Amino acid sequence: MAGYDDRDGVIWMDGALVPWREANVHILSHAMHYASSVFEGERAYNGKIFKSREHSERLIASAEALDIPIPFSIDQIEAAKEEALKASGLQDAYVRVLVWRGSGEDMGVASAKNPVRMAVAVWPWGAYYGDAKMQGAKLDIAEWKRPSPETIPVHAKAAGLYMICTISKHKAEAKGCSDALFMDYRGFVAEATGANVFFVKNGEVHTPLADCFLNGITRQTVIKMLKDKGITVIERHIMPEEMADFEQCWLTGTAAEVTPVGQIGNYTFEVGDLAREISADYEALVRA
Repeated sequence: MAGYDDRDGVIWMDGALVPWREANVHILSHAMHYASSVFEGERAYNGKIFKSREHSERLIASAEALDIPIPFSIDQIEAAKEEALKASGLQDAYVRVLVWRGSGEDMGVASAKNPVRMAVAVWPWGAYYGDAKMQGAKLDIAEWKRPSPETIPVHAKAAGLYMICTISKHKAEAKGCSDALFMDYRGFVAEATGANVFFVKNGEVHTPLADCFLNGITRQTVIKMLKDKGITVIERHIMPEEMADFEQCWLTGTAAEVTPVGQIGNYTFEVGDLAREISADYEALVRA
């Protein structure tokens, strides 16, 4: 496919639809230098964005955590997404909403004088992990750790928090893996570079307590689905060595959807019935 800067179509920017190739920003935009940006990744199924308003609410919360006052209300953000999706002509699509500090009077660490801008781009995107969706993804174990809540707003979906994700995913892919799993600053199992993780043992589901990383919307959806099935879900701190005793594993995220995992480092997992069942159930839910 063509690069993301060289495609047909339009991108919603600051209240108007702009030709895709003209949706540009100045090189001295504050966000490019200081990561003053937040975003949402969303998926549309059959022409409807799944959990759209929840994503918009989280966007606002992320921006507030980074002291970025978004000049659009939740209703306006919702309308912008709908306009961009309609203009794309796509029924099944990925929707990226980005808010950032633009170029203005400030070009140091401070950016209060600079305008806050917003864009919505829509494009087709298939299975995030490719064939791993059916065969089970293979994950590396990242060298970096998820930071303490005392160091950065860990519950914001902020661009700066993804720097170690990019580094770790590059290293994982160089090893033939689909992704990498992070531990947190205390050494507990945390999450993958863009997805939450679940494990199965003796019919119960265990997932890391989201106390220092993003509590994903897909994560919350899957927890509810499991509980509605009568399956016990335990949110807790998980030590890395416990992975030796887990039978199944999967990842959840808007891009990842529900993807079974076959291996993390030297730990192996069965792509079992529950992983396949919850993946199928999630697919049915988003298309309902």
